[in-house]
Amino acid sequence: MKPFQFKEFSVAQDKTAMKIGTDAVLLGAWARIADSVSSILDIGAGTGVIALQMAQRSDAELIDAVEIEPNAYEQCVSNFEQSDWGDRLFCYHAALEEVVEEIEEPYDLIVSNPPFYTSTYKELEAERAMARHTDSLSFEELLKGCSEMLSDNGECAFIIPFEHESCFLDIAKKYDLFPNRITRVKGTEESLIKRSMLQLSFTKAVVEMSNLTIEIERHVYTTDYIELVAPFYLKM
Repeated sequence: MKPFQFKEFSVAQDKTAMKIGTDAVLLGAWARIADSVSSILDIGAGTGVIALQMAQRSDAELIDAVEIEPNAYEQCVSNFEQSDWGDRLFCYHAALEEVVEEIEEPYDLIVSNPPFYTSTYKELEAERAMARHTDSLSFEELLKGCSEMLSDNGECAFIIPFEHESCFLDIAKKYDLFPNRITRVKGTEESLIKRSMLQLSFTKAVVEMSNLTIEIERHVYTTDYIELVAPFYLKM
């Protein structure tokens, strides 16, 4: 399998069951990166695509990733090393709670495209099921970890299924994390809202609400979507 070629980096994905999807690239393009951000963490990095997008988009000196699945971890490390930003990128092979215990300095930005299947999908091979299943990293564990690793003025950004949005925000509130931006994503104008992209911080603010539709029709993309992902996809 050939690596997935983006404009400024490529991502090999032959060793891992979880391939690059729209969700990860959307989050990597959408997450707001303040000028003051000097450290970023990608939780559940998979192939490392979001961390690589963060490296392309920012001057952050430190971009860490954490990935528990061995094959994905190896692939992520290799993709980091092959990029132009290898000196800024580092991946931990660990569970989130281990990283929470180990880190000495908080992060200015935390991003995550977390696992989201809450029921067991028997037909998925084990690796892919782990990557897609909230049992391997619950929203509670994710948000608790973020609250402990985020700098006082930092932000964290996520992409989750729309149907889990209110539950996710209820859990976040327990850890004093409040939404600042919410963008709801759907495939076409006629389709149901499929994803929520959420940016949270310790500061209560008026929420910037927006909607994003990906396609007008099959393989004909909306202007909003093209503008968002054009810095990354070769054919945009």
